[in-house]
Order: sequence, then structure tokens, then C-alpha cells
Amino acid sequence: MKLQHLFILFCLLCFKNSFSQNPVLKKEDIYESAPFPECHASTIVELSKGKMLAAWFGGTRESNPDVCIWQSRNENGKWSTPEKIADGVIDEKLRYPTWNPVLFKTNEGKLFLFYKVGKNPREWWGEMKTSADNGVTWSKAEKLPDGMLGPIKNKPVQLPNGDILYPTSTESVKGNIWHIHLEKSDKNAKNWEKIPIENDTFGVIQPSILQYADGRMQLLCRSKQNYVVETWSKDGGKTWGPLKTTSLLNPNSGTDAVTLKNGKQVIVYNPLTRGKQWSNGRQKLHVAVSTDGVDWKDIAVLEDETKGEFSYPAIIQSSDGLVHITYTNNRKKIKYVVMDVK
Repeated sequence: MKLQHLFILFCLLCFKNSFSQNPVLKKEDIYESAPFPECHASTIVELSKGKMLAAWFGGTRESNPDVCIWQSRNENGKWSTPEKIADGVIDEKLRYPTWNPVLFKTNEGKLFLFYKVGKNPREWWGEMKTSADNGVTWSKAEKLPDGMLGPIKNKPVQLPNGDILYPTSTESVKGNIWHIHLEKSDKNAKNWEKIPIENDTFGVIQPSILQYADGRMQLLCRSKQNYVVETWSKDGGKTWGPLKTTSLLNPNSGTDAVTLKNGKQVIVYNPLTRGKQWSNGRQKLHVAVSTDGVDWKDIAVLEDETKGEFSYPAIIQSSDGLVHITYTNNRKKIKYVVMDVK
């Protein structure tokens, strides 16, 4: 065989091997039609092996009073018809939009739905519901204690002692100032307390929590500074160091991240900056992996368009080791992705 032919064969084998390592196993919309024209801010949780639950807000448009929280169940590989599970109805004459649902199941098996109610992110408050039958039915809405918002977009984590640590943030009415902080409760979402994080430099919201084998924690945040911003804790989330930019671009758009069982860290993010060239910067969506939370490597391109919006991802790892992602698909549908991240 000629040297030229050997080189061509080598290139074909390399291409085949690279293609076979594509970590994306499934990619689909959760629903084809729904009783609302727009949707956003999805969340996902594993109910049991092979069964998933996703939720999001949907209505006429974001911030409209008719925006409610909807959910869909995935069993035997199929998603159920979207059903409404929460709204912002106060009385016959007053209702508010709902925002940013977060599903979370504790180690003890208790399923929570956290969400926000209010005119806008500067005036909203936190509410929660619980389910004893994996989301088939939900309890009445319960307002969180005064001053507590619950997880603002991304899932909480449960600490070794059972306490739940919630990543959250505020957007002030005056000056449009963004701040992140943490909230903590016991395993039943009782006895809440706030953990402040000092910050005089960055406009950051919507953190996600990563954990490390040596006990450290890392927050990755949406920012106004065109980069994902981070802060680290060495004492289990009690105190946090100074905020600084990572190498990951961020066009002022939500991200989410998760710590895998093998210790790797995975983030879903829009790898662009916001500006004239990229408009809102949400037309591309990537998945990146890191072993140390410092050096990140893209491993998958979920979306790569010249326009459109693919945003506000949620990411978890299921009991079988697979990674599950949901995100907004042009504000019309919710996309679902399954990945095998080695």
C-alpha cells in the first residue's frame, strides 16, 4: 500500500474515532405543542432510575401575569403533555407572573419545587411546593421566610450533615446592582439562614455550586463583565473568597454546572460576549469539562447558529452516570439532551 493511501486511511480512522466519541446520545424537544406561546428557565431532576421530571415557566411572554410553572415527566423515553403545577394567583383580582422553577430531590427522597412570584426580579419573592408522589401531585404553595428567595435559577446541593445549600442572588431596585449570596436550610427546608458574599467589583447573579474531593466549593456565576465569574470556599460554603473572572466567556446569560461522580466538573454556557457582533450572544451553546475548575475544555456544541436564543441551561447527572441537560429553545420550546461524559 502506498504511503499516500496509508495517510488517507489514517485520517479516516481518526475522523471515525473522533465522531464515535461524540458525547451527545439524545437531543429532542420536550413537547411539540403547548397551551402557551413562550417558555423559559427550565429545570430537571431524576425521580428514579429511568424517570425524569422537567419544569419551566410558560405564558404569553416573560413577566406577563399569565406566566405559570409547567412540568413534564419522562418515562420509558417519552415526555408527557405539559401540565400546570404553580401560578401567581393572589385572589380574584390580582395575579403575578411566576419565574425560574428549580426542582430538587433530597437524599431522603423528598421532592421540592422552588420558584419565584412577583412583577419582576427586583420585587419577586420565593415560594415552594413539595410532592410525596414524585410530582404527580403537589402541596399548596408556601412562601419562603422573609428575606429568603431560595435557589434563584440553579439547583441546590445537600451537605454531608443533611443541610441544603442554595445558590441565589438579588437584583436591586436602585442602581440595577447584582449580588450573589447563599442560603441554607435543614433537610426539610426549615430553619433558613443567609450566607453573604462580599463583592464590590462584579455584577453577578445566578450562581451554580461545584464541589471538590478536598472539601472546597466553587461558585460559577452569570455576569455583566463578559466572562463567567467565580469564587471559592475552603470551609464547606461558610465563607467565600474574592470574585474573579474565569476563562469562560459569558454574554450576560445564565449558565449551570454540576460535579460528576468521578470528580469532573461540567458547565453548559454560551461561549460568546454580548455586543454588536453577537447581539445577545445566546445563539451558541457549548458544554465544557474541567478537572480543577480552572482549565476548561469544550467537549460538545449543542447549538451553533448565527441568530436565535438557546439559553438558561440546567444540568444534572443521573444515577446511571449519564448527564441530562435542558435549555430554552428560542423561547418556544424546551430542549432535552442526554450525554455520556467520560
